[in-house]
Order: sequence, then structure tokens, then C-alpha cells
Amino acid sequence: MAKTDTNSSDPWWWWDDEELYNFTGLPPIEEDYSPCRPDTETLNKYAVVTIYALVFLLSLLGNSLVMLVILYSRVSRSVTDIYLLNLAVADLLFALSLPVWAASKVNGWIFGTRLCKLVSLLKEVNFYSGILLLACISVDRYLAIVHATRTLTQKRYLVKFICLSAWGLSLTLSLPFFLFRQAYKPNNSIPVCYEILGNNTAKWRMVLRILPHTFGFVLPLLVMLFCYGLTLHTLVKAHMGQRHRAMRVIFAVVLIFLLCWLPYHLVLLTDTLMRTQMIKETCERRSDVDRALEVTQILGFLHSCLNPIIYAFIGQNFRHGFFKILATHGLVSKEFMARHHVTSYTSSSISVSPTL
Repeated sequence: MAKTDTNSSDPWWWWDDEELYNFTGLPPIEEDYSPCRPDTETLNKYAVVTIYALVFLLSLLGNSLVMLVILYSRVSRSVTDIYLLNLAVADLLFALSLPVWAASKVNGWIFGTRLCKLVSLLKEVNFYSGILLLACISVDRYLAIVHATRTLTQKRYLVKFICLSAWGLSLTLSLPFFLFRQAYKPNNSIPVCYEILGNNTAKWRMVLRILPHTFGFVLPLLVMLFCYGLTLHTLVKAHMGQRHRAMRVIFAVVLIFLLCWLPYHLVLLTDTLMRTQMIKETCERRSDVDRALEVTQILGFLHSCLNPIIYAFIGQNFRHGFFKILATHGLVSKEFMARHHVTSYTSSSISVSPTL
């Protein structure tokens, strides 16, 4: 329980076991000192664990199927498919860390520093690789539709280089979390996993937030908005009805990504501005921001299982590719294939025809 000696020099004196484990993973240090007592009435931890378990199972199944369909359609694989394959790999890797996050929600961080670094790295790499790969797709669609350029499609080695670059940049942006996160047990508190940066932890934490989010979120987001804005304008202006429908999956993927991750980063920006005193911090605002961080990061975690659902319900080519795999192994009949209008399979395995 919390200490009752309010004159203690220990900066942890106002925190008990439950209060310390807030969702932000940022227990207070002297530079983060706030006179506000944290609100312990957060989301039910067992409900959160249940959500994590469902997301883990759906992501494991869904992204594995996406990878299977894309890898199986080697001949008809498009540039967009290659990017979406990498996106599925990122989501799958992150999903493997969800059981650890779920267990830590109940018991605190009991897994040590190595696993703390690893799962923190997976979380950050999943986010940055996701938005960077979506930005690459937006540029590819922009060049193909607005400028009728097929350079990236014709030069597959260039696409592989771009994917490797996206992974490399994601790792670079995530590296500070891998280097500085540690398993730490404050006095009279449960263990936590968060970054330790010495005497200037608060200042460096702001740097670690602002720089990666500028290069790994804001700039790719602007690229996506620019490319998709002009792409959509071109499709509508040219009355390309069929081609417009072929872009629905890509637009849906981008929209879901933004709906899942944008709220978290807006709240994180608010928290950063409060910690730097650019926004006045009050106890009510601190409580609201802490709650919002918890809810919106759960929403971000949910994203890892949603893309396969989009492909299944919107992407006709993905369904046909999956049915073809089943038919090849004798799991569905020719009558079933005919009933679902699955004939030759010459288009992109998930979303956009190579001839778009």
C-alpha cells in the first residue's frame, strides 16, 4: 500500500501496487512529479486480458491465411501484395507478444528486462512498419493511376529494397525503446517495464516521443493523404468505376489503420504537451489523459487482427485465392467454385489488379 509519510523524500511515496501500474508504463520520477493522486478506477484488467486473447487468436489465424494466400499466388502476385505480405508479417509478429502484455496487465512486469525490450520493440516496429508500408502502397497507387507509371511493378528487386528499407527505418525508430527499456521494481510497488534514461529521463522521453512520431507517423501520414487524395481525384474525374471499386480494399486498410492508431497518437501528443508544460496540467486532465491512453492503445492493439477481416469481406480476389487453395487440396468441390464464380485466378491475390 502507499506510504502515509507525506514528508518522505522518496518520489514513489504516493503510489501503491495498483496505482503504479498505469497503462502508459511511465511511473513518475522526480522530474515527472505530479501532486495529483492517480485514479485507480481504470478498465477492468480481466476484460482487457480477454480482449487481448481474442485479438491474439484472430490475428494469428487471419494473418497466417493472408500470408498463405499471397505466397501461394506466386505468378499473379502484385506489388501491392508484396507490401501487404510484409504488413501481415508485422501484425503476426506483434500478435505473438500479446500474451505477454496480457499477463503483465494482471501481474505487473514479471518477465525480466530482455523480454521487456523485445515486446516493446515488437510493438513499436509493428506500428512504424505498418504506416511506412501503407505509405509505400499509396505512392505505388499514385504512380500507377495518376502518372500511369509501372516502374515499381516491373522492377521487383526495387520493391524488395523498399520493403527492406521500411523495416530498417522501423527498427531504427524503435531502437531507443529496445535500448532504454528495463524491468524495474520501484519501492513497495509491482514491477514495471519502461525506459530509464538517467537523471534527464523526463526530457529524453519527450525526445523519444517527438522525433520518432514526426518521421514515423506525421510524415508518412502526409504522404498517404497527398497520394490518395490525388489518386481518388483521378479515379473520380476519369469515371473509372471498376478501377475505383478495385481500390476499396486499400482505402479500407488505410482508414482502419488511422481509426485504430490516430486516437492513441493524438492522446500521446496531448500527454507530451502536458509533460512539457505547453498545456497546463490539472488533476482532472491527468486522469482523463491516462484513461484515454489506456483505451486508445487497446484500440491500436486491436488493429493487428483487422486487416484479414477487411480482405475476407471486401477483397473478392482474396476470397477467390483462398477458395483456390482449398480446391487444390480437395477441400471444396468444383460445384462450390462455380457457385462462387471462381474461375481463372490471374489477378492480384488480395486487392488491386496488376492492370489497374
